[in-house]
Amino acid sequence: MTTVSATSSASTATTTSSSSSTSSSSTLTSSDFLSLLVSELQNQDPLNATSTTDFINQLTSYANFSQQQSINSNLTSLSSSFSSLVTLNSVNYIGHTVEAKTDTSTLSSGSATFGYSLSSAASDVAITVKDSSGNTVYTGTGTGNSGSNTFTWDGKNSSGTQLTDGGQYTISVTATDSAGNSVLNYTTITGTVTGIDTSTSTPSLTVNGVSVSAANIIGVTS
Repeated sequence: MTTVSATSSASTATTTSSSSSTSSSSTLTSSDFLSLLVSELQNQDPLNATSTTDFINQLTSYANFSQQQSINSNLTSLSSSFSSLVTLNSVNYIGHTVEAKTDTSTLSSGSATFGYSLSSAASDVAITVKDSSGNTVYTGTGTGNSGSNTFTWDGKNSSGTQLTDGGQYTISVTATDSAGNSVLNYTTITGTVTGIDTSTSTPSLTVNGVSVSAANIIGVTS
């Protein structure tokens, strides 16, 4: 009498089902998973049938697989809803003046204003401004008060030449206390939100002509 190997048959069933699944989808579905179990029962060796324990374990795996698919689907839906909510909240910033953590601003009307926060009073504050190509256009000093400080650059380079409006410039602040320890928390800019970019998972706001993540907004002043 010719018998059919359970292992060989299951393997054949798996290959057939996998090939069919691959042609229609790159992801194993719950129907594919269940078809594998049915194929195994139909092609098992009558003299060496799948044990009850093994079959129950396979059914449990199927139940877990199906439940995981449902959870993944719900998480995808939740993520989409959350993204829409974040975008909606970001739109509310348009037209308002905000303060955001960033180090870049656009030269406008001959000046650019930056802010920086210190964890404690600084005895030495050095400020460097660079253009979009990384060239240093200004070096100077700033105030060292604990908390918020403001620095307004007049748009002139080290030679005293007034630079053209529209360029983006980056500030670098080095602040140390009397012991030489850094006390700089972060740098900021303040400006009106004129637009929003939702092309990425985290919406970006346009502030002073610069793209700023909505997550970096730390205050709304008007």
